Amino acid sequence: MRRRQPTKTWGAVAAVTGAMLVVAAAPGRAPAADTSEGNRAGAPREAAVTLLVGRVLDEGRGSGDGPCAVRMFRPGLCSGWQEQRVRATARGMGAVLKEPSLGDAAQAARVEVLPTDSGGPLQIALADAGRLTDVTVRDGRGRHLAGALAPDSERWLNSEPLRAGETYTVQVGAQDAAGAPVGVTMAFRTAPPADGGRLTVEFGPRPGTYGAGEIVTAGLSRPVPADDLPARARVEQGLRVTSEPHVEGAWHWVDESTLHFRPRTYWPAHTVVRVHSRLDGVEVGNHDYGGPSDEVQFTIADRIEAVTDSATHRMTVRRNGRVIRTIPVTTGKAGFRTRSGIKVVLRKEPKVRMRGDTVGIKRGTSEFYDLPVSYATRVTWSGEYIHAAPWSVEAQGEENVSHGCTGMSTEDAAWFFETVREGDIVEVVNSGGEKMAPFDNGFGDWNVDWRTWLAGSALANIDGGRESSPNTPSRLHPTT
Repeated sequence: MRRRQPTKTWGAVAAVTGAMLVVAAAPGRAPAADTSEGNRAGAPREAAVTLLVGRVLDEGRGSGDGPCAVRMFRPGLCSGWQEQRVRATARGMGAVLKEPSLGDAAQAARVEVLPTDSGGPLQIALADAGRLTDVTVRDGRGRHLAGALAPDSERWLNSEPLRAGETYTVQVGAQDAAGAPVGVTMAFRTAPPADGGRLTVEFGPRPGTYGAGEIVTAGLSRPVPADDLPARARVEQGLRVTSEPHVEGAWHWVDESTLHFRPRTYWPAHTVVRVHSRLDGVEVGNHDYGGPSDEVQFTIADRIEAVTDSATHRMTVRRNGRVIRTIPVTTGKAGFRTRSGIKVVLRKEPKVRMRGDTVGIKRGTSEFYDLPVSYATRVTWSGEYIHAAPWSVEAQGEENVSHGCTGMSTEDAAWFFETVREGDIVEVVNSGGEKMAPFDNGFGDWNVDWRTWLAGSALANIDGGRESSPNTPSRLHPTT
């Protein structure tokens, strides 16, 4: 038997948004009758459980915290909460409704309109004795919607947001009080997103092969304010970074329109990284929806690390942990000390004209320079390079005489230029220079300790500071 909540609640929001719920038994069979009431004496018992399918109605917007969002039905506590009773029977086991035809007359008789907030939770719980064994939710393209079964197996809650304007198929497996298997297949369609511009994402880097320090960037088409933590968390949840092998990593908000993703430690050599968005159709703010975005896939090469010790005037280059070359260098002299810390190769430029006035040195002064430079490997946008410096060969390995760049012989610079690639790691120690900035002059992200990095993640903060990551293997069931 299917009980409905008062019709006035439905009617109040039916014009705002809606979802359709279809209940289907196995193909060619009608849904099982409710045997909990009115069963004739002597009739054999039929395995069945009653499910509560709950949604937050649009009129309940703003009540997503507290008792309205916990993994338990709390009817009456939230004006926007509504539930539908659905019968799962033995005859519903194995039913698959891949492409629900909501216009079909036979199915239309079993359609209920659920006027829901598309950003609210989908919860499935048991109304009587039994246990849920499996809940699988797929969208129209067959992708799983992540969710969690409670430890007591009495309820299920989605852990990632639904998309607006999407059709979902829900298969529920359960056991009744006697342990007999039962099931039901449902389908529902969320309301289309509101008109207007969509939030899209442009990912970096471009497809290709990069070094172990490469940073994943996400540029949003519109800002998400820092004080809207739930919206930021929803954006992070929709920006997926997967890798083979798996790494622990997290997003960090650089500003209102930019996020960076990095692993806890450098990428392992030969990792394949895929970055994509699942925000299309997802409500990310106050009636603001995500749009489609292009995905990116790139590969990590051998792990190249170049560490320059300004005190010993030597650069040590390692490939996958093994020293492959030690190079005499010169770094920044007093007044022009080379930035300390970890940097990432940004670009390789075979020929560069370097002038002192581009870094604040006035023409006509003794420090001014105007030189053609070969084999220039850029590590900051402000003009710090590792490059050939034939004019300072005598100082290389002995003293620091540059204006902030790392200079070496033409032969060593050519070798370095051919060995490294974008994303490779360049670290400077004992220079006495200012610390490399994390975000505004290249990729200094690796100078941020992991705890501080997580503090820049809205998702980690909503989780109470727990070290979590969209790239951490999910503990939820089913997983994406």
